[in-house]
Amino acid sequence: MSSDPGVPVFGRKGSSVHVQAVLRELVRAGAEVHVVTTRPGDDVPEDLTDVVMHRVRVAPTGSTAGRERALRDADDRVGDLLDALHERAGIDLLYERYSLWGTAATAWARDVGVPSVLEVNAPLVAEQRTHRELVDEAAAERCARAAVGAATAVVAVSGPVAAWAADRAGEHPEKVHVLANGVDTGRIVPAADRCGGRRDLPDSSRGRVHGRQGALHVGRETSARRVRHDATAFTVLFVGTLKPWHGLDVLVDAFAGVRDRVPDARLLLVGDGPEREAVLARANALGIADAVEHAGAVAPSEVPALLHRADVAVAPYPDLDDFYFSPLKVYEYLAAGLPVVASAVGELPDALEHGRAGVLVPPGDAAALADAVVALAHDGDRRAALGVRARDVAVERHDWSVVVRRALGFAGVALPDTSAALADGGGRRG
Repeated sequence: MSSDPGVPVFGRKGSSVHVQAVLRELVRAGAEVHVVTTRPGDDVPEDLTDVVMHRVRVAPTGSTAGRERALRDADDRVGDLLDALHERAGIDLLYERYSLWGTAATAWARDVGVPSVLEVNAPLVAEQRTHRELVDEAAAERCARAAVGAATAVVAVSGPVAAWAADRAGEHPEKVHVLANGVDTGRIVPAADRCGGRRDLPDSSRGRVHGRQGALHVGRETSARRVRHDATAFTVLFVGTLKPWHGLDVLVDAFAGVRDRVPDARLLLVGDGPEREAVLARANALGIADAVEHAGAVAPSEVPALLHRADVAVAPYPDLDDFYFSPLKVYEYLAAGLPVVASAVGELPDALEHGRAGVLVPPGDAAALADAVVALAHDGDRRAALGVRARDVAVERHDWSVVVRRALGFAGVALPDTSAALADGGGRRG
């Protein structure tokens, strides 16, 4: 169940990747999977074509208040749809991605005795109020309490999100569990020629001061231009939506410092969003736009090849008071065996084993970020060691097969063991 209209099930957003990952693990385990959603999306991966989609229509409206009522009306129709599906196919498990107005699915599962898992990725009531628009906050709070209260088990992507959900779990806060995001370590693997970061920086790029020139003029026609790919250049990678809370201004400032000491370095930005023009304009003002490549938003299937171009990957989050994320990008970096430099905020220190699987820097500190990247640029052995440990952490702790099975286990549901089949197929996650 995924009734958030902002999450296309078959789309390119990080939330879409998350939904598809859960579906993929259920399909791999041999389950017959049905999805009930308000927004199916149209970018269906080949391995998920057998998933059966059931769309719940949302009436169009011209106001936020009307939209909220329309989404609640759509949720009211979910119970009848699940009744019909249960009668026809027999539902053994209901897995729901928490949405702002969704209450019917977990209530239906409780009433008919089907185990349910509610996946909570954010404190949506506060998020909607702060970053978007929320008219009926009291109703949204009631929906959150109803959805969490009815679920058999609740999995939250971080400690702060788990605390938020537990406060709304009524008499059973113990059913809320922290379970970080995951990654498909079979789809995302280290590059054959850069496994563990073992590519040395060319001698020609050490210690020279680079004359910055050829800056890219940012405008409607040229701002999306792609810089020519140089396979020998030391490449710093950022993957994610270009939004203010990703620290992109700090990243651009830091990269300017990197270019002073690693003249041939390149910055590869993968993703799009409202900060796109500001980021490219900042690079232009600093005279480094010739070294910044913006790949734009790409399909999930294109991400592995872009990860393979990187020598170091970054997650430069600012010091946010409400940092409750479990960034998918970081787990993808780890799976690719990349040395990671990330801000020491939220769950990131734990994800990077407090420095064993990556480098942690103070949030918002462009100089510290630049120093960390430069140090890695000139230390191939350390990049290699960090990359190897990163890959091990991804496989052992964050592969989606591990994450999904743990989530279902909290609700008392076990998937068939597919490890033998994986071994026969060559070891998908090795």
